[in-house]
Amino acid sequence: MPTPRPTGAAPAPSPRPASVTPGARPLAPRAPGGPGGPGARPGGFGGRPGGFRSSTPRPPPTPEQILALAQREHVPARIAKGELEGKMKARIWRKLHAEEAKRFDQVYELMGQTPSLSLGDAFGVLQSGMTVAEFMARKERTQRKAAIKQARGEVDNAVVAELLGGLIAGKVEVSVVLAERSLLDTLVAEEPIAFTLERTGRLEKLQVVLLARRAEWERLLPGLERDAKLTQKPSTVARQPDKRPYSDPRAFLDHLGETVKLVLRNGITLQLPLMHVGRFDLLLGEPGHEVFVPLHALLRFEPGPASAPVDEA
Repeated sequence: MPTPRPTGAAPAPSPRPASVTPGARPLAPRAPGGPGGPGARPGGFGGRPGGFRSSTPRPPPTPEQILALAQREHVPARIAKGELEGKMKARIWRKLHAEEAKRFDQVYELMGQTPSLSLGDAFGVLQSGMTVAEFMARKERTQRKAAIKQARGEVDNAVVAELLGGLIAGKVEVSVVLAERSLLDTLVAEEPIAFTLERTGRLEKLQVVLLARRAEWERLLPGLERDAKLTQKPSTVARQPDKRPYSDPRAFLDHLGETVKLVLRNGITLQLPLMHVGRFDLLLGEPGHEVFVPLHALLRFEPGPASAPVDEA
C-alpha cells in the first residue's frame, strides 16, 4: 500500500556541488570600482600610458636631417620628414609610387651633375626639356620682369598722367619726335600702349622718342646736340622691358631737381632739370615747359656733376 505524501510546502532542493574542471585555476575576485577603481594598474600594458611606448616625445627632425634623408633615398622632403617622425618609410613610399620615384631619381641625378641646381630648378629643367643653361636664363628673365613690374608699381604716376591729360583737354598742339622724323599734331587720347593723335591716328608709344609742346620744342631745337651715328641709324627698342637699357624708374628718383644729360635712341642729347619720374616716363624742364621722355627711348643717362652715374645694364 502506497505511503501518503504529507501536505504543505515542498521541500527545498538540496544544493548541487559546482563542477570543477581538473587543473583549472580559480578566478580571482575583481577589484572593486571597475577598470579605473582602486587596485587597477594605470595605463596600458606594463603600467605605462600607451602601452610599451615611451612617454618622452622624440625631438622634431631638423631641416638638415630631412634634406640628408631625402637626398639619400631620392624622395620628397615631406616623405623624409615623415620617416624621421616615425611614419611611412621612404623605401615603402618608393614601392607604392614607382613612377614618381623614377622622376625623383632623374632629378637627383641632374642635381649631382650640377651642384648649384636646386630641387625646384631641377624639376623645371626636367619638365621643360631645356638644358640647364637655357632654363636658368629663362628664369633670370622672368625674375627680372617681375622685379621691373614691382618697381613700376612703387612709383607714383600722377604727375605724368596729369600733364598728358592737360594736353588732351586743352587740345594743345604738340611735337611728337619719332626715331627718324617729327610730327605736329594734337593729342586726343592716351592708352596704356598707344597715343591717339587728331590727324595721325593711333601711334604706338614705343615709336615715341620725345614729346613736348610745339613752342617748347621749337625753342629747344636749335641748341640740341646730336650723336651722328645714332642720327643716321637710330637704336631699336626691345619689346621686352628687361632687355632695354633703362626700365626701372626708381633709379632716377635720387636725381630729382638735378640737371641731367640724356642720350636718346635717335641721337638727340638733352641737358635739362629732371622734374618728375613716372612709372614709364621722365619729365624734364620747368613747369609749363615740360619735355616728356619715355624710358624706352633712353640709351644713356648722366646725372649732375655731384652724383654718381646711373647704370642699369
